[in-house]
Amino acid sequence: MKTTKIIGTGSCVPDRIVTNDELAGVVDTSDSWIQERTGICRRHISVKETTSELAAEAARAAVLDAGILPEDLGLIIAATSSADTVMPTVACRVQAALGNRSAVCFDLNAACSGFLYSLNVAHSMIKSGLCSTALVVGAENMSKTIDWTDRGTCVLFGDGAGACVLQASDDGWISTVSGADGLRGDVLTYAGNTLHNFLTAPLSGETPYMKMDGQAVFKFAVKTVPACINSLLEQAGCRKQDVRWYLLHQANERIISAAARRLGEPIEKFPINLNEYGNTSAASIPILLDEMNREGRLEQGDKIVLAGFGAGLTWGATLLTWQDDHRKMNGTKKGK
Repeated sequence: MKTTKIIGTGSCVPDRIVTNDELAGVVDTSDSWIQERTGICRRHISVKETTSELAAEAARAAVLDAGILPEDLGLIIAATSSADTVMPTVACRVQAALGNRSAVCFDLNAACSGFLYSLNVAHSMIKSGLCSTALVVGAENMSKTIDWTDRGTCVLFGDGAGACVLQASDDGWISTVSGADGLRGDVLTYAGNTLHNFLTAPLSGETPYMKMDGQAVFKFAVKTVPACINSLLEQAGCRKQDVRWYLLHQANERIISAAARRLGEPIEKFPINLNEYGNTSAASIPILLDEMNREGRLEQGDKIVLAGFGAGLTWGATLLTWQDDHRKMNGTKKGK
């Protein structure tokens, strides 16, 4: 039975860099305070770049890396919780930017788990025969959703996009798990621009910004991510020692370290880039995946776990075998 493999990756982040020291001039914080609690040193913040523009640049890079033409795409999914507009969707704007006129396009919002959810949907559609090649892009403008006077959230997030091209294959996807618990959704919320009804004023005391109970989210993450990964590996019949890389959602270095300890796996198997980008929500895993791909750190046959969590509350994990054989056919070289 056909499955799915990743044949190309891409990413894009804004040029504007905001350091911890710069944030210390805006809110009551310091570089040492932020680094000790999160591992974040700086983040890339959009000044002019829209979510769709970031997504389109990441998509172009992924299509180029895959060695395909934009018109080969039969499906485009954009994972985002910070779309520029409700209509048209980010996915449709990406389609237009690529010059594709035939792909099925839609956005998917599962917050920071959005990329994983989108991968699973694309994999299922390819496996069912609805399409043979798909683009999944995680893109966020988180800087537009947060209160820059709230130290508990503004130091955490950054903007960016990451993308991958998926194609039908005999090898690649092994197993996937996902879940949600809406009963705990209030610990991480973003009201957006939906704060008033017909002929009524905005709700008293409400703001459109992100709100987060940091301790509750931390406790949820350090428990759920390892449990999710254990369930994934058990379902796949895969031993932990056979996994080469664990690419986790880049939210907090302490969460990643705690997950490694609970899994009993060496921290070296958990690459981290949040020191440079902060938490880019649905973009964090594909940005990391693209960096590792272009640095030549992913090798043919590597078993890789992608796992994360997000508002909702949501979570998910995927186990795949990295397939690098397409580069031999299309001439793409690592490191470019």
